[in-house]
Amino acid sequence: MSDSRQSPPARCRKLDSVIDDDIRYRAVDSRDARFDGVFFTAVTSTGIYCRPSCPAVTPKRVNCVFYPSAAAAQGAGFRACRRCRPDSVPGSPEWNHRADLVGRAMRLIGDGVVDREGVAGLAGRLGYSARQLQRQLIAELGAGPIALARARRAQTARLLLQTTELPVTDVAFAAGFASVRQFNDTVREVYDRTPSGLRAEVVAGRRIATPAGGLTLRLAYRGALDSEHLIDFLALRAVPGVEEVVPGARPGVRVYRRTLALPYGHGIAEVDSLAPGEPPTRGWLDCRLLLADLRDLPTAVQRLRILFDLDADPLAVDDQLGADPLLGPLVRERPGLRSPGHVDPHELAVRAVLGQQISVAAARTLAGRLAEKYGTALPEPSGGLRLLFPTAAALAAADPEDFAMPAARRRALTGLCAALAEGVVRLDSGVDREEAAAGLLDLPGIGPWTVGYLRMRALADPDVFLPSDVGVKHGLLRLGAAGDPKSAARAAEAWAPWRSYAVHRLWAGPSGVDLTNTGNTTSGTGITSSGTGTTSTGDSTSRTGTENERV
Repeated sequence: MSDSRQSPPARCRKLDSVIDDDIRYRAVDSRDARFDGVFFTAVTSTGIYCRPSCPAVTPKRVNCVFYPSAAAAQGAGFRACRRCRPDSVPGSPEWNHRADLVGRAMRLIGDGVVDREGVAGLAGRLGYSARQLQRQLIAELGAGPIALARARRAQTARLLLQTTELPVTDVAFAAGFASVRQFNDTVREVYDRTPSGLRAEVVAGRRIATPAGGLTLRLAYRGALDSEHLIDFLALRAVPGVEEVVPGARPGVRVYRRTLALPYGHGIAEVDSLAPGEPPTRGWLDCRLLLADLRDLPTAVQRLRILFDLDADPLAVDDQLGADPLLGPLVRERPGLRSPGHVDPHELAVRAVLGQQISVAAARTLAGRLAEKYGTALPEPSGGLRLLFPTAAALAAADPEDFAMPAARRRALTGLCAALAEGVVRLDSGVDREEAAAGLLDLPGIGPWTVGYLRMRALADPDVFLPSDVGVKHGLLRLGAAGDPKSAARAAEAWAPWRSYAVHRLWAGPSGVDLTNTGNTTSGTGITSSGTGTTSTGDSTSRTGTENERV
């Protein structure tokens, strides 16, 4: 990307275009957890930085300096508060919906790209020079990619030190540090403690033994969270051998389990729903990870956060949708509904094509058969989990006759997998959504609904609406509204920029029953996705061979 397209450098804005320091201080004074992760408060008289909801005595206004990232506060010489643990807050919801350079960079940094590929690799994925990327991140966040990645490594190191019995040397390399010396220096600077001192803050009995890479941790979230909706949604689509939902150890708790294909090896993740009677605002979900290589911990956690949409701001979403006459009753009945993403965009793309013209249940069965034939077996099964989902490269090289589907859809699937395997189409967390959508639409058999669905889940776009989706239509009709695509699209204009959440509200319906588990027929040709038209018909959709869906 040429320098002429890059905005000129500026000093760190600290979100001044959104909220000013007086509003930030009022949030700190009221300990408003809604702002955790949005900004950080540094106290000049103590040399520490906190999250806005820190329970400590509110500092004087004159002693407060505000930063848009933990890395910026650390770079200014402040250490993390040991009481509120500001490094462990949910990520800023800004990175969920921003499609610009900074938003895309933050998603890739969260996935560990800087640790694996360096700043040059990050810049190359984004289409910018390393210098331009550095300037833009400093202007927006007060810290460059190395500092942002360093803050992420420090948080991972603290998590491992305080929750496992791993040797300190293993912790250093598992967290992504290049050397033990670098690890020691960073921990001292960020936490004002040696690694052993940081570990000593937690009673040894509270740490969990770590056999073969197993970890127990909490996935933090802000606001309310409807975990039942998330588990229901994932259970309906669980691919045999790859995913499962099973009863948990506590009464009424369900556990979502799945295999993970990670940069350094495979993993198994377990995430618990909230127990009956637990408040939806509890603030975390219990999670367990079994990793072949502990270096994959930050990436695994980040992908689970995307899957469960844990960095969202449900208050902002529910405030807007709740004020709508149509959706308001649904919001009040079930606050905190999330828009699930996915741990592997390539897997989701394959499954979206498999779902064309058949029901969700049939698509799940077909995906299970492909996993059995072309997936990678785990060294040891774990419950019902035995397989990693096939890679795009494996399916691109497969015999199309093995795909039990119409010839046109076979061609669409193999063409999609070849494009993903060769990098012609990218679906990683740092891709430009408009470019990805255009690349997908150029592929034979990939139509607008599939593109919209992938934007909503694979690319975590919060503003996708599917006006011709059968589940959306049924949801609108149940609310007494017109279900035709034109009427649906007009109604959805008031729901921007949270139309993906509106889709899930309509799919879930008043009773929480998923309305997408049906075979569908296509009924329209245009969707609204962050201002870009597309759609077709539902989680399982029928195609008619339109211009955008060449078969």
